Amino acid sequence: MADLSSTIAGIRSPNPFWLASAPPTDKLTNVVRAFKAGWGGVVWKTLGEDPPVVNVSSRYGAHLDTDRRLIGLNNIELISDRPLDVNLQEIIQVKRDFPDRAMVVSLMARMAEEAWAGLARKVEATGADGLELNLGCPHGMCERGMGSAIGQVPEMVEQVTRWVKNATRMPVIVKLTPNITNILWSAEAAKRAGADAVSLINTVNSIVAVDLDSMAPTPVVDGKGSHGGYCGPAVKPIALNMVAEIARNPDTRGLPISGIGGVTTWRDAAEFLALGATNVQVCTAAMTYGFKIVEDMIGGLSNWMDEKGYQTLDQLSGRAVCNVVNWNDLNMNFSTKAVIDPALCIDCGRCHIVCEDTSHQAIRIDQGEGRRVFTVVNEECVGCNLCSHICPVPDCITMVPEQNNLPYVTWPNDARNPMRVPEAAAE
Repeated sequence: MADLSSTIAGIRSPNPFWLASAPPTDKLTNVVRAFKAGWGGVVWKTLGEDPPVVNVSSRYGAHLDTDRRLIGLNNIELISDRPLDVNLQEIIQVKRDFPDRAMVVSLMARMAEEAWAGLARKVEATGADGLELNLGCPHGMCERGMGSAIGQVPEMVEQVTRWVKNATRMPVIVKLTPNITNILWSAEAAKRAGADAVSLINTVNSIVAVDLDSMAPTPVVDGKGSHGGYCGPAVKPIALNMVAEIARNPDTRGLPISGIGGVTTWRDAAEFLALGATNVQVCTAAMTYGFKIVEDMIGGLSNWMDEKGYQTLDQLSGRAVCNVVNWNDLNMNFSTKAVIDPALCIDCGRCHIVCEDTSHQAIRIDQGEGRRVFTVVNEECVGCNLCSHICPVPDCITMVPEQNNLPYVTWPNDARNPMRVPEAAAE
């Protein structure tokens, strides 16, 4: 059986599944329930200086598909609205009762050394395992000069990280905002300042919907609405890309990463790990299905690792990074074609419609015995994959690579590239 024990920045946990800093980790009651359900660690909901913030009522907006399944949540809740000392006392108790679980505490403060250092020292006294610096919150707190207002400025990321590192011996994880032009700027800044790890992504700045009766963004607060932080399955592609960029960048390669953003299944977690994450943090899935979802995550990841022959998480972490390349490094001679299995086809016609209307007119309709027959026209098929994604029947349309025996040629060296420098001239 695979060993799922995890260590990031010296912080150990029995499995790589942590609850992210959010409403599910707001207080002792929630965290105890989470640990009893099997979560390997938590990041306690972000603490700030006293007096605590005041939150509004009506805090979440939802992005649902046509079957009312959650695609994403828009959250306008701020950091912990409970007194600092109450949180600290509960952290002490939970860590004492669950010594084998990772207890990391999220912090946020104004841009002042005494504020960050003071909070860090108070948390260190609780016996918690580490700190996470919330430099990513895109709503409410950023309007007060905190959260993403700091995280979007690499010089400020570096300064805050250095302040905290100088104030404590605890491992420091810097949580990065995705609301920035280049995630590497803030990741490199955190590393320069001595961060022990980074976590990403924080939520994406968004308006999730508009209530067309009140004519206000949701969630509606007495007829008004505000932008908030978007999370859930919809942000996973953004998070995967940013994790991969940090993992493959020479200046940040080797920096431990806690992956966050839309982790709902064991497969999601495996993808983050393959792209360089050391562990993952979960929020929206727990808020959608409850804490026991971690059982499926643990069991699924363990079974898959056994099937693939991975004995430890270290053997899996980063395995896909070498295959993440810039577009110009892809093989221009690679070709793949769609193949439709008539035995599985249900004659819905969606593949033909999308190819005819929006792609390359590469699927022909013929009349068979009592039903239509859909056939790929290889000469027109460019292998875009759209039909295989749209088809509602698993494995009915597969993409089959052509065996053309052509060499691996990248765009800079492709004869079709008008900017290509001929080899003789280059010499």
